[in-house]
Amino acid sequence: MPSISQVRHRKKWFIGVPAVLAAGLAQAQTSVTLYGVLDTNMEYVTNMSSVTPSAANAFAVGPGHDLVRLNSGGLSGSRWGMRGAEDLGSGLKAVFVLESGFGVDDGKSTQGGRLFGRQAFVGLDHAQAGKVTFGRQYTSLFDGLTNFSPMAYSLQYEPLIALTGVNFRSDNVAKYTGQFGGLGVLAHWSFGNGAAGAGEVPGQFRRDTGYGAALNYAAGAFAAGIAYDQYNPTLNATGGTGTFKKAAVAASYAVGNAKLMGGYRWGRNISATDAILLRDNYYWIGGNYQATSALSLTLAYYYDDVKNLGGVNIKNPWQVTFMADYSFSKRTDVYLTTAFSKNSGLNFDTSAISFANGYFLGSDKTNMFGAAIGIRHKF
Repeated sequence: MPSISQVRHRKKWFIGVPAVLAAGLAQAQTSVTLYGVLDTNMEYVTNMSSVTPSAANAFAVGPGHDLVRLNSGGLSGSRWGMRGAEDLGSGLKAVFVLESGFGVDDGKSTQGGRLFGRQAFVGLDHAQAGKVTFGRQYTSLFDGLTNFSPMAYSLQYEPLIALTGVNFRSDNVAKYTGQFGGLGVLAHWSFGNGAAGAGEVPGQFRRDTGYGAALNYAAGAFAAGIAYDQYNPTLNATGGTGTFKKAAVAASYAVGNAKLMGGYRWGRNISATDAILLRDNYYWIGGNYQATSALSLTLAYYYDDVKNLGGVNIKNPWQVTFMADYSFSKRTDVYLTTAFSKNSGLNFDTSAISFANGYFLGSDKTNMFGAAIGIRHKF
């Protein structure tokens, strides 16, 4: 049996261990936050193709039919993640983010099954000089237009891919972010996007690279932004690369409980032989209204003026979207979203432009309607 002095010694040792650890953490001022979003809804869609287009069937679509389904990700992509920071002194911090996407409806990982397919980066953040980060990140154009998106980049229903391109989330990115009063500065370079390409390839420095920049300015009720993005994707088996360019301007103005916003995006995609694949002008306008402390309403209109599509003339697609979001608390809300598109599937899904969103318009149809009722919980 231990003596009283031995018990006292052990008690001091057990108390001392957490005290030392706590002192170490306090000195380093390290924080790690676990966070996430679960978003699921029941959706009704009209005129959906009975055939899923793919390279194997030459991107063919079948007759259109109504569809009822359970979805993951209505207003937000379902995810879980970790973010952390360590104070290094003199206004400098080490930062990181690891973020994983998944489907609430089936429990599967999204972004092609990647563990941290949404974001994965580490870097340094200085209070005055700005932040430099390295890893899988969003492009400057994506971040630069975030505050001018009526639906806040909703998965249902906003033509995000049409606006930003499929490379809006890229691999192997070095990125700078700075905030100087009302002026925000963004710039990035991707050494090789492996999401839709081959990543870095020896002897082919340009292959799947990308870069861009954005400036944002906010003063009181007014805000404006300008952004540029270039992506050089692999387009053939021999490693030939295209040149996909986008430039955008946007603005917003807040009046009482309402906020109006809109923008324009110029785009030109050319092949490895400089043939025009797509030349378009994309426009959007929308507004948010805080009807009550719990209820917010959004209405938006999107239009894509397709000037040239490889020499093929198509009817210009347009879409109207409405959303009503009711918050029970800061963490839990329910919502209703609806959208109607003409000359394409929802979110401008068409074989002529993109099938990135999964709304495949039936071969015998010219429009599509979608409505969803969902719930979202944040933790």
